[in-house]
Amino acid sequence: MAGETNCRTAAVPFRQFVLKVHSRCNLACTYCYIYAGPDHSWRARPRTAAPATVRQTALRIGEHARTHRLPAVRVDLHGGEPLLTGPGPLLDRAAAVRAALPAGCTADFCVQTNGTLLTPETLGTLAAAGFRLGLSLDGGTPGLNRRRLDHTGRPSWPAAVRAARLLRDRPEVFAGILCTIDIASDPAEVYGSLRALDPPMLDFLLPHANWSSPPPATAGRGPQPAPLGPAGRTPYGDWLCAVFDLWWDGDPRREPQPRVRVFTEILGLLLGRPGSSEAVGLSPVVALVVDTDGAIEQVDSLKSAYEGAAATGLDVFRNSFDEALAHPGMAARQRGRDGLAAQCRHCALMEVCGGGNYAHRYRAGATGFGNPSVYCADLERLIRHVAARLDTAVRRSTDL
Repeated sequence: MAGETNCRTAAVPFRQFVLKVHSRCNLACTYCYIYAGPDHSWRARPRTAAPATVRQTALRIGEHARTHRLPAVRVDLHGGEPLLTGPGPLLDRAAAVRAALPAGCTADFCVQTNGTLLTPETLGTLAAAGFRLGLSLDGGTPGLNRRRLDHTGRPSWPAAVRAARLLRDRPEVFAGILCTIDIASDPAEVYGSLRALDPPMLDFLLPHANWSSPPPATAGRGPQPAPLGPAGRTPYGDWLCAVFDLWWDGDPRREPQPRVRVFTEILGLLLGRPGSSEAVGLSPVVALVVDTDGAIEQVDSLKSAYEGAAATGLDVFRNSFDEALAHPGMAARQRGRDGLAAQCRHCALMEVCGGGNYAHRYRAGATGFGNPSVYCADLERLIRHVAARLDTAVRRSTDL
C-alpha cells in the first residue's frame, strides 16, 4: 500500500487526451493491432459518441485542467478513422472542450487520419478551426503501402497520396506522418519516399508486439537480448540505423530534413534532456483515451497484448480523470525506473531506452508487463549507433 500511496502522490496530471470520435475504420490494414488484434472491445462500442458523452468528456478535461492549473492541453481526435464522421462532429468536439477549459488554458487539436476521406473542403474547414492533421502511411509509394487496404481488398494509396499532396500544400496544418516499420521494405526507399512528401515530422513506429506475440523477425528470441550483430539478429534496430544514417548525414540537395521523432528523442536523452515519448526514455505517460461510449482507457497500444488490457473500468460519467491517475495501470506507467524489470534497471542504457514501449514488455503469465521490451536488442543496437554517431560529431567539432 505504501508503494501505491507514493505513486499517487507523485502522479503527473494528464496533458494529452485521445478522444475516439469513430470506433470503426474504412481500411483493413493487414497488421492492425486494433481490428485484427486480441482485443475486440471495439465491437460493442457505439460507432460515434453521443452528444452527452461529448459534453461530459469536455467537462472532465476542463475539470482536470482547472484542478492542476494546466496552461495547455493537447486533444487528439482518433478512431478508427475520425474523418468517417465528417468535419462537423470534430468541430463540435473542439468547441465543447474550448468552452469547458478554464481561463488561461489553451488547447491544441490534432486529427490522426489515414487520409482516404480527406477533401480540400474538409481540410479547409478543419484548418480554419485551428486543427492540425497527421497522416498514417507506410511509405510514399503504392508498393510500400501494400498492407493498407480497404475492406474489399482495394489499395488505399490513390486516396492517401491525394491527402498527402493536400497537406503538403498546407504546411501550417500538416502535423506529420506516422509510419509503422515493415522490415521487408527497403529503409532507404521508405525514408526517401516519405521525405519527398515534405512532412514537418516523421515517426517510425515499431510494430506492436510482445514476448507472447512477437514480431515475425524476432520469433524464437530468448528472454535475454541478443548480442549486437551480426546483421539480422537485430532486424528492426538495423533498419532504423540505416534510416538514421540517411537522416543524420543529410542531403545537401534537399534541406531541411524533417524532424524524425524517435531519433530526436534518443539524441535529446543522450544529451541529458527530458524525454516526451512513450517509445523511449523514462518520462511518465501523460495521455489517456476516452472511447465513444465514454469509457476511460489507457493507451491503445496495450490492446495488442490481450483482451481488456487497456480497460480501467472507469468512465467520464462516474469518474474524474484524477481517479484515472490512481488506476494501477496508469500509475505503473508513471513510475519511471521503479516500474522497470530488474534487467532494465541494471542496464547502462536505462535512462535512454526506458524499457521501450510498455506494451512491448508483455509476457502472458506471472510476469505480465514486468519484462524488458521484446525489441530490447533492437533498441540497444539503435541507441548505441546513435550515441556513436553523436560522439564522432562532437569530437570533430571540438577538433576544429
